[in-house]
Amino acid sequence: MGATPQATKQALLCGYYGMGNGGDEALLATLLQMLPDSVKPLVLSGDPDQTRRRYGVKAIPRKSGLDILSGLSSADAFIWGGGSLMQDATSAINPIYYGGLMGLAQGMGLKTIAWGQGIGPLKRSPSRWLTRRTFRGCSAISVRDGESGKWLRRQNIDQFVLAPDTVWALKASPVTAAAALPSPRIAVVLRSHPTLTPQRLTAITQGLNRLQLATQASILLVPFQPMVDRPIADHVARSLSGSYRIVQIEDPARLKGLFQQVNWTLAMRLHGMIMAAAEGSRCFALSYDPKVLVLAEELGLPVWDLPSDRTDLAMPEDGETLGRLWLEDFLGNGGLSPAKIQSYCDRAQMHQDVLHPVLA
Repeated sequence: MGATPQATKQALLCGYYGMGNGGDEALLATLLQMLPDSVKPLVLSGDPDQTRRRYGVKAIPRKSGLDILSGLSSADAFIWGGGSLMQDATSAINPIYYGGLMGLAQGMGLKTIAWGQGIGPLKRSPSRWLTRRTFRGCSAISVRDGESGKWLRRQNIDQFVLAPDTVWALKASPVTAAAALPSPRIAVVLRSHPTLTPQRLTAITQGLNRLQLATQASILLVPFQPMVDRPIADHVARSLSGSYRIVQIEDPARLKGLFQQVNWTLAMRLHGMIMAAAEGSRCFALSYDPKVLVLAEELGLPVWDLPSDRTDLAMPEDGETLGRLWLEDFLGNGGLSPAKIQSYCDRAQMHQDVLHPVLA
């Protein structure tokens, strides 16, 4: 007799999906990659049509109350799908939205999973209360960094998996976007943020121009969230004297695969740094948020912390100095060892361990 087929279960996936951000799309792609075959995903998305086309899954509007209630009513499980969802640094609404949905799912009796989470910053006491309450009600938890693990332990939550960010485990697809550009190749992943002031952007642009002149490298400007990052890429492009290309790739696996063709990456976005490092590109980080600084220091990558007043982490303010220091790193940075990269990719697979027991 053949094996008894597993019953299909439906899971409602919740994250910052369908919002045009390459990093968050990579989180969704990795979650879909790790879900058991017996689970039928339903994705909350800012652009359901695009999510359906890209991943071949069902999707509903992330702000439609009726669709969300219907989705929860038909679901067996609810999953926070990666990233820093419970944080109030960008908006006080974030914990209310994500925590409210998690609390509703728990109240309706669904199995609930906090998957690949980075917790905080939580500056407001209501945010901390809601975060503590919802995490305590989860059927399973995985977090992506040690500080999130420490936060859980302070709340007397000891049952969780701690592993590197899930995007380390995303399977990359090769692309030819950079193949026509001469080697060496440099990728630049900048993002809009108050700490990237006009003065700093000017200095960075001047520094990249000097680096390009010294190395004769082709530069790939990679806007992860084109709606806000593309103007920055256009600004930098206007000042480059050598070959360049602005590369917008919507598919997360192909976006990660782009870095297989890149020798050195200047990354401000967290998942730009992770994708580059995972695919063997040497990296230099610009941190706008503690999550970027923490990972860069953990990996032993050179980093400047834009919000910091510490002199050892401060970015020089003139383009000539930036170009000189980046050239030194370009020539002397050996990058992460293959063994270290493999370790992070293998350990990121541990996030799958919280899915199967709950969803089986």
